This record gives sequence, structure tokens and C-alpha cells, in this order.
Amino acid sequence: MRPLNVLCSLVKMTKSKKYETISFLSDFGTTDEFVGVIHSVINSIAPLARVIDITHGIPHYDIRAGGLALARSAQYLSPGVVLAVVDPDVGTDRRAVAVEVGGGESVLVGPDNGLLAHTVALVGGADRAVSLTETKYQLPAPGAMNSGRDIFAPAAAHIASGVDLSELGDVVEVSSLVPGLMPVSSKESDGLHAEFLWVDQYGNAQINLDPADLEIKENEVNHFEIKTSGLTRIAKTVETFEELGVGELGLIIDEYGLVALVMARGSAAEEMKINTGNQVIISFTENFSDESVPVVLRQSNEKNEGDL
Repeated sequence: MRPLNVLCSLVKMTKSKKYETISFLSDFGTTDEFVGVIHSVINSIAPLARVIDITHGIPHYDIRAGGLALARSAQYLSPGVVLAVVDPDVGTDRRAVAVEVGGGESVLVGPDNGLLAHTVALVGGADRAVSLTETKYQLPAPGAMNSGRDIFAPAAAHIASGVDLSELGDVVEVSSLVPGLMPVSSKESDGLHAEFLWVDQYGNAQINLDPADLEIKENEVNHFEIKTSGLTRIAKTVETFEELGVGELGLIIDEYGLVALVMARGSAAEEMKINTGNQVIISFTENFSDESVPVVLRQSNEKNEGDL
């Protein structure tokens, strides 16, 4: 196997726009060497590019979770190259692609399996795309099971170094890129039917609902019945966690502008047995009392028979 610096010197590059940043997302985790090796591959080809790790904690093989995480991050990422690898069909005939967006401000690199689709749509669609078929911009591969290292990472690094997309492989019709699937909520006779999109590490459960979907009444506390996983609870609309008492559930506008089910200093997901993808029915509850019932502890001086 040729050293990376020799491989780079053999490649005749067509110079284009250079990028300073490569933002990297995967389902690799951090137990094995995969992430570190990809960093090193990139550094060997594009030593001036800065690699920013978005997350490597995507559940294994979960394309939708990876796509949604990338979409949540997109508006905060530096312009540049985005390398995303959640690739359960690695080694098959699924395409490896690079997709230019934003008039060339950024290029997304990854498998064409829907992983990139939400982000491409959020930034206004694809300008152009190529299939990563040109082997001179890839590492020699002893097997087909590590496209992240052998295909995607070199492509991202070469793009960051100024290689034009046209050099990396065949042009792809942007309309042929695999779309991402996003669940849609609906209003039914028994309430809003929605889905939990994401559960963060604190147990806050994001729902595919815009705040306007709840039809909140102004200047009063609104209560909603939450039905999911065979459980039914009441949640009230709040703006901060501090408005919730111990054990109370709340509906809050999260950091991405969607409705989330939360619990102050606790896990709403654990409380309601929520996993990503679970269905939920949310209905407005009239005349719900928000008053707490005081509990009085009384100490008795009487002894029961048999007490010492």
C-alpha cells in the first residue's frame, strides 16, 4: 500500500475553491480507531483543513437519526465540507456522493441513502452532485467494508484542498439523489397524532410539531393530555424548566424551534417509556386544575398492640 503522501503526489488536481473546515458526523462511536484514522487520512491529504466532530454517537445504522442530527446542526456549521457516514449498505452498489450546495459555500460528502437529504433541502437544494467513482482520489482498499476511510474521507480532504467535484467522478442528476423521509403530524378527532423525532441525553423528547400546531391559548397555562407507549399523562406548556414542579411533565419550545416533552431535572423519556420513532397523541385538556394538594404529615403518639 502506498503511503498517503505518495498517493497525493500522484494525483493531478484540478484546483477549485478551497475549504478550511471539514465537519464530521458518523455512527462510528469512539471505542474503535475509526474516527482517529479518518482524522489522520484527512490530515495527510489536507493538513490545513480543520476537522470538527459534530457527533459520532449516532445509533449504529440509523440513517434517519443521522440525517436529523445533521439537519439540526446545519445552520450552525461553518461553511466548508461536511463529511457524514452512516452507511449500513457499505460495500453494495449504493452510491457514494459529493453534493455542492449554497452556490459552492459547502459540499456534503457521504452515502446516497437519504443521510444528506434533509440538510440539502434545508439549505435550498443541491447545485450539483457527483458519484465518487474516480479511484485515484481514493485509498487502495483491502476490502469494501470501510468506505469512510477509503472513499469518503479522501474525497472530503481533496475537496477541501481545492479539487473540483468534476474530478472526483461522474455527474449525478440532483433529482436522482435518495430523499430523506420525515414523518408528518396530523390532526385527528382525538387530538394531534405525532412522532418523537429525537431523545437527547437528558431525556427531552423532541416531537415533529411546530408550536403553532398546539393552538395554545394566550395568557394562561395550557394543559395537554399525552398518550404514548400505553401511558397517559398531563403536561403543561412552559417556557423554562423552572416552571415545572417535581415529577411534572412540560411541553416546551426546544432549541431547534420544535415542541418537546420535558421534565425538570428528570427524564421525560424514561418517565413515559419513549424511544425515537414512538407515536404520541396530544389533546387539549379543559378545566384542568393546576393547584397542588398539600400533604400533611401527622405524627401519632399512639402505640399499636405489639409495639415496644
